[in-house]
Amino acid sequence: MEKELEARTMGISLSPEERFEVFGEHDPAQHDAEVEERWGDTDAYAQSKRRTAAYSKQDWLRIKARAEDLEARFAAALTAGVAPDSEQAMDLAEEHRQQITATYYDCPPEMHAALGRMYVEDERFAAHYDGRAPGLARYVSTAVVANAARHA
Repeated sequence: MEKELEARTMGISLSPEERFEVFGEHDPAQHDAEVEERWGDTDAYAQSKRRTAAYSKQDWLRIKARAEDLEARFAAALTAGVAPDSEQAMDLAEEHRQQITATYYDCPPEMHAALGRMYVEDERFAAHYDGRAPGLARYVSTAVVANAARHA
């Protein structure tokens, strides 16, 4: 019961063992305080907390696989020399935005553009993307911002 209460407090209704199976060494709870401080009073935060609390281990595994697939396609586009403001890259960015909307919270283009900028401004996001492919954080950011402008 204690483990279930802990998981629900985090907004992820998985046991600690299941969280490890899904997220590995990356514990999403390690940033809970920062996230709540920055965005805790927003509708997006409340919507995300409601949605993610209901996800099962299988849901999280599907979400993770979809995100990894999209990141791999972004990296492939970068490696192939596809311009980040091209239609192909912006289509990937739109798919990214739609994944956020379907999974976490409603993410209009202007909010997505702010996220895109954060991918290069926050060293943790930059390290995540650049760990997959050097320069990927800047590439994804540029594609996301260009896509937002396309939808403005």
